[in-house]
Amino acid sequence: MDPLFVVLGLVVGALVGMTGVGAGSLVTPALTLSGVPAPIAVGTDLVYAAASKSAGAIAHRTQRSLDLGLAGLLAVGSVPAAVLTLSMLAASAHSMRESVIGAALAIALFLTALLLLAGRERITKIAAGYEAWLAPRRRGLTIAAGALLGVLVAISSIGAGALGAALIVALHPAMPAARIAGSDIAHAVPLTFVAGLGHVWMGNVDFGLALNLLAGSVPGIVAGSLLAGRISEHLVRRVLALALLGASGRLAYTNF
Repeated sequence: MDPLFVVLGLVVGALVGMTGVGAGSLVTPALTLSGVPAPIAVGTDLVYAAASKSAGAIAHRTQRSLDLGLAGLLAVGSVPAAVLTLSMLAASAHSMRESVIGAALAIALFLTALLLLAGRERITKIAAGYEAWLAPRRRGLTIAAGALLGVLVAISSIGAGALGAALIVALHPAMPAARIAGSDIAHAVPLTFVAGLGHVWMGNVDFGLALNLLAGSVPGIVAGSLLAGRISEHLVRRVLALALLGASGRLAYTNF
């Protein structure tokens, strides 16, 4: 066990428990900026995410707080998109693969930070004003949103959490928050599993590192959930958004 990565898992788990932000938005940039090669950081996080999100999906299923139909529609777009993206990554040169992953990480972190600053309430309010336009197109747009997430997750491991939830909110503004979270997690299970297998195939996974992260994140999520009502989520989200913007800027400087 490496105490440094166990502590990282603990901190990430606590932040996920407090804010609901996807762990990939925190784990992958933290690993990358601490010296872990970008492909290894992405692949390891995907294996870690597949394990942790499976447990979350089971919990939401028992509470009946997920929409399997919605998760299925997202997967119709995301899983084939992830497979295609992984095939293209595997066929590329190693140096190009690392550059593409680094650039995708910078973009995904920037988008996540913007969504954190905007807030779910603002997205819901804007989307509700377009309900008449959305209603007949919702199915196709949901599949297209899944395809976008499939590409982002396969390359960067980021997108199955905060970005996925934001897209569900934008396309289904009347859906209750608990059902949005549950559906987002349920969709993330097959997506991260398929993407994780692809990175295992490419040799981009450090299983020991993934176990260290899991060892810290499980108690971290519990602690974060208990702290959620006692610490201003608005403040935590803003601080987190600024940290993600900083990480995005550093990665962009390195890869663009």
